[in-house]
Parts: sequence; structure tokens; C-alpha cells
Amino acid sequence: MTDYRKINNLVGWVVFLIATTVYVLTLEPTASYWDAGEFIACSYKLLVPHPPGAPFYLLVGRMFSMFAGDPAQVAWWVNLLSALCSSFTVLFLFWTITILARKLMVKEGAEPTRGNVLLIMGSGAVGALAYTFSDSAWFSAVEAEVYAMSSFFTAIVFWAILRWEAKVGEAHSDKWLVLIAYLVGLSIGAHLLNLVTIPALAFIYYFRLYRPSFWGGVIAFAISAVIVVAILWGVIPGLPSVAGWFEVRFVNDLGMPFGSGLIVFLVLLIAAIVYGLRTSIKHNNRVLNTAILCFIFVLIGYSSYMIIPIRSSYEPTIDENDPDDILTFVSYLKREQYGDRPLLYGPQYNAQPVDQEEKAPRYVKGKDKYIATPGGVEPIYDSKDKTLLPRIYSDNPQHIDEYKKWVNLREGQMPSFGQNISFLLNYQLGHMYWRYFMWNFAGRESDIQHAGVLWFGKADPSAPERVLESKARNCFYLLPLLIGILGLIYQVRKDERNAFVVGLLFFFTGIAIALYLNQPPVEPRERDYTFAGSFYAFSIWIGLGVMGLAELLRKGVKNNQAAAGIATVLGLLVPGVMAAEGWDDHDRSDRYHSVDSAKNLLDSCAPNAILFTNGDNDTFPLWYVQEVEGYRTDVRVAVLSYLNTDWYIDQMKRQAYESEPWPLSLENENYRQGTNDYLPYVERPQVAAGIDLKQYISLVKQNHPALQAQYGPGTTLLTFPTKTFSLSIDKAKVDAMNIVPEEKEGEILDRMQWSISKSILEKKHLVMLDLLATNDWKRPVYFSTTVNSADFIGLSEFFQLEGLAYRIVPVKTSGEESQGYVNKEVMYENMMKEFSFRNFDREDIFYDENYYRFSANARDKFARLAAAYLEDGNTARAKEVLEYCFKVLPEESVPYDYYTPQFVTLFDAVGDEKRANQIMDSLIKKSTKSLDYYFAKGSLFDMEIQTNMIILQQLIGIAEEMGMNERAQQLQQQFMQYLQRMRR
Repeated sequence: MTDYRKINNLVGWVVFLIATTVYVLTLEPTASYWDAGEFIACSYKLLVPHPPGAPFYLLVGRMFSMFAGDPAQVAWWVNLLSALCSSFTVLFLFWTITILARKLMVKEGAEPTRGNVLLIMGSGAVGALAYTFSDSAWFSAVEAEVYAMSSFFTAIVFWAILRWEAKVGEAHSDKWLVLIAYLVGLSIGAHLLNLVTIPALAFIYYFRLYRPSFWGGVIAFAISAVIVVAILWGVIPGLPSVAGWFEVRFVNDLGMPFGSGLIVFLVLLIAAIVYGLRTSIKHNNRVLNTAILCFIFVLIGYSSYMIIPIRSSYEPTIDENDPDDILTFVSYLKREQYGDRPLLYGPQYNAQPVDQEEKAPRYVKGKDKYIATPGGVEPIYDSKDKTLLPRIYSDNPQHIDEYKKWVNLREGQMPSFGQNISFLLNYQLGHMYWRYFMWNFAGRESDIQHAGVLWFGKADPSAPERVLESKARNCFYLLPLLIGILGLIYQVRKDERNAFVVGLLFFFTGIAIALYLNQPPVEPRERDYTFAGSFYAFSIWIGLGVMGLAELLRKGVKNNQAAAGIATVLGLLVPGVMAAEGWDDHDRSDRYHSVDSAKNLLDSCAPNAILFTNGDNDTFPLWYVQEVEGYRTDVRVAVLSYLNTDWYIDQMKRQAYESEPWPLSLENENYRQGTNDYLPYVERPQVAAGIDLKQYISLVKQNHPALQAQYGPGTTLLTFPTKTFSLSIDKAKVDAMNIVPEEKEGEILDRMQWSISKSILEKKHLVMLDLLATNDWKRPVYFSTTVNSADFIGLSEFFQLEGLAYRIVPVKTSGEESQGYVNKEVMYENMMKEFSFRNFDREDIFYDENYYRFSANARDKFARLAAAYLEDGNTARAKEVLEYCFKVLPEESVPYDYYTPQFVTLFDAVGDEKRANQIMDSLIKKSTKSLDYYFAKGSLFDMEIQTNMIILQQLIGIAEEMGMNERAQQLQQQFMQYLQRMRR
């Protein structure tokens, strides 16, 4: 036994070291795209990230950040947290597999033979290393995200319940259950995914202590479901919600000071827990005592959430939702800003509400009591418009178009129950779960969104270079899948109960999550990381597959040790193939552009600027470089979607490092939640020709009757009475600020006038207008060039391009310049001297779609700058810009894209006909091959088809412009053929 334990520990730690080495070598050195920049920044300074937060992750991340020698190393150290969480996941997976494998090989109480030990260790190593190199686990292991820590908690609690199972009957064995409860509580502070392991844990408990029966199993499952619901809804938002009710009652009804209701609730909760413990001890009730202790330790683990309101009360620079009191904290925990989706029963996408009801009011902290604000309205639908398992529920036009690709929806017809189930099976399970499953254990076609499964072999003569040469094109030759299925069959034959338990873990961390998420048919990114727990469970079967393989080998190899050795060696080929295939696309060790792109965007702005940004990848890297590296903290970054909230507008009105507060005239009462959330257009003849912007903002601030309109019973909204606005300009002040180039100084306007095409202004648009009215050109105001043009609110005619951002200036441009006049000298200094494109010239580094999007945007701006110099007659400077563009962003590492056709005419104009023809030939070849490939793939790749169609269309115009009539005709014929296929 002692030898086995030593061997088990030794091999486990060796596997851990292998995983750690792999993850450290491939670790991203800085903040990657999506949430990583936010999490690193919030870990470094213990700020408040997006709901529901990850406070335990932030606390541990803060500890790791302290090892950084300078701020530029902070990201690497916080990324290392994910690497270590992932390698500890691998360690506990190894020990889990060896526990289960030993049960299959050795009778309880007996000693394993050498052959058994070799086979058990081989099984653990193969399964653990297969998970190490699985696509989703490796992806999460090398960046600062919560999913690696979530997987760690899944691994350790499953291992802990197996340890409890082995200790039942010994003194203090229930301490393992209390440990599990504590770990579950801690996991809430990282991610809620760990809760879905509870049904599997419950059945291990049930099988160990009770004689299994059908109804006993039903009861065990029901109890586990109750525990999950009790934690998910009763503990996490439930207890704070009750505390909030006490707080409002004591403050508003009894006139007590703030915090009194919360104190009373805490006293009552502690008293109830103490009473329960005393009762369990008095009656010697072990089950009740253990249950209460588990509840206590869940709360102790969950208490990491106290950091959220504590830090929020200090008004940090990142303070999402501003949850500094119990009521806003509850809203934060419930993720109310994201809305909800129907789960078991609800309306379909084209259901029409028959009525509406007011939601419960939302309370905000006032001067001496909590003020009730409107909670919004809840639409009420007729039961005939509802269905069980509503999967086709979103009325977003883009979603409706996608629904039609997956099920045969006829216009105006309510989807049938069968169509909802079809969408569930084909998209939500088939496309958004089983496809990811196969990515991990069969192979992945490419990194393009919606990429399919690569079943056997990487060669495909029909595939375009972008797919065929993608480093993410990985083929595992079905080896992990097949050995996993063999392990499943082997465990079912030898140990049905534990096979059932692993199956429950596999189901609830995968398929059940897909059912719960009820994903719409459009996602901004692939979501495979969500199901890493399910891939962890399948890796257990991969490990046990080695035992199944050994059993097959014993038919020809009689020696047990030899069979075990051969099976282990053959099994190790599986993670070996996975490592060899996956290394190049998971190695992020030299990728920097996520941070470089953020710095480039900030460097596009003048000092003390205000910068409007779009979404996560626009914003979170900016937060990282400002909060962690202290880079350009004079620029105030404003996320447009957040400007629809009162808490974020309040934050913009506060000092942030070197950035002064926003000069807004509107007060909190003008934009508080439920007030001016949207302003519809109601034309007033008196101002049909236009209204002065400052006058309009003043009327909004006064809540003036002239802007009011009745909408429904008892609902009055402010409106905007005209779509044309004007703003007077102090030309002398603008001249003195030197914000427009010399050639445009004579075009500075006395009065700006523009039109808004929208029929509804959102709160963010109102705030943007207020900023424009009150700023008086004191601070530069910019839009990132990646912002959706719908949010420009008609101002694009007053844009001046200075790099990767448009500056608002009182100079009007039109026609082709409607997206900004190019301030050539400022833009040249920024793009040619200030901007950084580290390692984008290296072919050996893998860049995924997100990196290509940002590099494509930069390429486009180089083209705009070169075109501006050509228009000015400065051919030499234009050529310099073009050559530098393809030096830092070469085709070999950044493939030609949507923005590339314009370079054909630009190179031709600077006299480089050879380069122009090379780009055109390459684009034609790649686009036609891509179109043939994606038309064969189907409508999932509409975006790829449309992009390449637009490229072809651009090339037709370019060929005509360059006098290449024969080529233009050939391209036109090809284009028309593709257009017919597209219509079909």
C-alpha cells in the first residue's frame, strides 16, 4: 500500500510538472483579448469587474500580481494563475482516474500487483495528459480568465468525494464533506459552473451509504437538484435579497439609519445557524450537524464576495454597476443588466404581448432613505404564444434570420414544439456542444468562427489557404475519441455505478449547461470553454480506455505487465498526437498585439481626450494598459453600451488619474435608471428645421413639458422634437487650440448642423449630446474607428482621422470623406513613429480572428493615409506608408483581407505595378477558392461568403479603373455566377 501510494503521488506530480511546463512555455506574456484585460486590471488593483464578478479569483490574482518586478510583468503573473490552476486540475484528474482505475482492477482491501500498478498509472497519465492538451483546456490555461480556476474546483471536489467514499466508516470522515462544501463556496467566487457537479457527488454519496434502487436514485437526484437550486438562487442572490428587504423596511418604514436592516438580518441569520447547531448536538443528529456545517462553510467560501461592495464603496476607476450597498449588490449578483432568457416555458420569437405589468421597483440610496425608481415593465403573453422549452425566442432580426437557417420557419407562423426541439438538437446541442466536443477529441478544421470538425486527415484540395494553412487546423485521427469510447464501454461493463457517476458529471457539465444557457443563434465568439468540465469527464474515460486496451491485448499477450506496458505506450500516443497538433496554435508566448493595439488607439488621441469605444475587445485592453501599466491615463475611455446606465455616467463625472471629470450639465435625476432610458422622436412643427443643442439639453434637464409625450397609461416620456441639431462655434477658441490642420483652418464653421437618422435616442446618445454641448471644445472627443456607425448620431461629417480614432472637429467634410478628413501629419507621426506592431511580421506566431480584425483595421488606416498623400501629390510619402504597412503587417503572417483591394490602386499609383498585380492575383485566387469552399459548406458561413463577394466586386471596379477590361469582364462573369449561387 505504501509503495502504491508513493508511486501514485510521484507519477501524479510528474504529470503535474509536465502540464505546468507546457502551460508556462505557451503562456501569453500580456493581456489577451476578451475579458482577460479586465480581469488582470481588476486583480492588480482589486477593482470591480462585470457582474457577477469573480472576487476569489481577483484575490488570488492580486497575490500573483505581487510577484511582478514591474507593471509590465503583472499580466504574465496573473496569466500564470490560470496555468497553475489548469495543471492542478490535471493533477487531481490523474488521482481521480487512478482511484477509479484501481476500483476496476483491485478488490477492496487487496494489494495491486506490479502489472496492475503499471496499468493504473498509465491510465491516469494518459487521461490527465489528454486533458492537458485538449483544445478548450489549453486555451483557458494560458490567459487570465476564470475558466481555468473553475475547472480546478470541478477537479478537486470530484476527487474529494472519491476520497470521502474511501474513508466512510472512519472517524471524522465527514470532514471531507465539509471540505467539499467550503470548496463549492469558494468556487462561487470564481464561476458558478462548479455547482453542476453536485448531482454526481450526490450519487457517490448515495451509492456508498444506501442500497441502490430506482426510487432511491430519484430521491437522490431530487435532493441534489434542491441543493443546486438552494445555492444558485437561495444562497447567492437569495440571502442578499432578504437582507435588502430588511434594509429597506428598517430605513424607509422605521426611520432607522442606513445599514440597520442589514445588521438585524445578519444577527438573525447567525442566531438561526447557532440554534440549528445546538439542536443537532443536543439530539446527536449527525446528518443535521453535517448539513449545517456544510452550509456554514459554503457561506465562508462565498464570503469572498464581500470584497465587491467594500471595494465599490471606495469608488474605484473600474466599478461596474457600483454595487456599494446591499440593494445594488443584489442587482449585481443577479446580472440584471444582461436580462434573462426563457428556460422551461415561455414566449416564442414572434409572440405579441397582450398586456404588461410593472416590475418591482428598484431602490437607490438617497439622502436619508432609499428612493423607489421604476423597475421597468414585464410584457404578458397569451398562453397560446408560449411553449415548453422555448428555443426560438429572440425577436432580434439578426437572430430571426439565423433561426431560418436551422429550422424551416415560415413568415408569420408560430414555431411548433418540434421546430424548437429541432433547433435545440441541431444548433444548441449539435453545433454549440458536440462540435466543440469533437474539436477536443477528433480534430478542428480551422480557427474561423463556426469551423467544423476535422475527422481524419488534414489534406483538402478544395480548402482555401486561410483554412488549409491555419495553425488551428488540428487532426487527432479520432484517437482520443475512440480510446475514450473504449474506456466508457470498459467502465460500464466493470463498474456500472461509477460509470453512471462519471456519466452524470459528463452530462451536467456539458449537455445540461447547453440546455440551461438556451443560446441564441448568434454569438460574438466560440463558447467551447464553457464545457471544459464535460471534456474533463470524458478524459476520465480516455484514461480508463488504456485499461480496455490492455484487456484487448491480453488476448494475444499473456503477460499482464507486458500488456499493461504496451497499452500504456499506445495510450500515450494519444496525448502525444494532441500535443504535436495543438502546440503551434496554443503557443501565445510571443503575442503582444492585443496590448499594442490598445496603446496604438490611445496614441491616436490628443492629451486629455475622451474616447468612445465599442465592446470588450475595444475596451478591456485599454483598461489593462491604463490601470496596470499606467499608460496614457489622461485619456478617458467611455464604453458606449455602459453609457446607458446611471452608475457609469456618474463614474464619468469623477476624476480618474490624470483625466478630469466629464463636463456634463445633466444631473443624476435626469439619467437615473428608469428616467430617459430612451427618448422617441416626436416631431414638433415649431422646430422642424432644427434646434440648438444647448437649448435642447437645457429643456431635457428641466423635464420641460414641451418635450413630454404620453406613452401608455400613466407613462410620460421625454422626446426629441426634431432630427436636426445645431451648435454654435467660437472660431477664435478653436483656432487657438490648433485642432485642425493648416489646410482646413479656413473651413472652421460658425455653426455645426447635423441630422440624426434614428427614431429613438438611447440614454448614451443623450449623454453624448450633452457632452458635445457643454465641452465647448476644451477636451478632444474621439470615436474609436471600430465603433458601430449607428452610434455616430450623424456626426461623421465632422470627423477627422488621426490614427485609429476619429476626432470631432467643427469642420464639415462630405462625399468620400464622410468617414473623416485625414489629418495627414498627425496621423503619419502616430502610425509611422508611435504605433507598435510587435511580432506581426513573424510567420511562426499564431494569430486568431480577433488579431486579424484589429490588424485589418490598422491596414485600412495605412491605406487611408497613403491615399491622402496621393491626393496631395506626395507620391514619395504615400509609397513610404504603403511599404511600411506591409513591412509590419506582411501577407505571410496577416493574410489579405476585406480592406486589401484598395492597395491595388494605391501601389499602381505610386508606380509599383508589380506589387499591384501580385495583390490582385492573390486576392482573386483566394477569394474564388474561398467562395467555392464556403458555398459547399452552407449558410453558416454567410459572413465569409459576403466578405469574399465584396472583395470580388471591389476588384471588378479596380480592374475597370486600371483599364484591365478583359480581366474586369472575366471577374464580372465569375461574380454573377457566385451571385446566382448566393441567391439560391
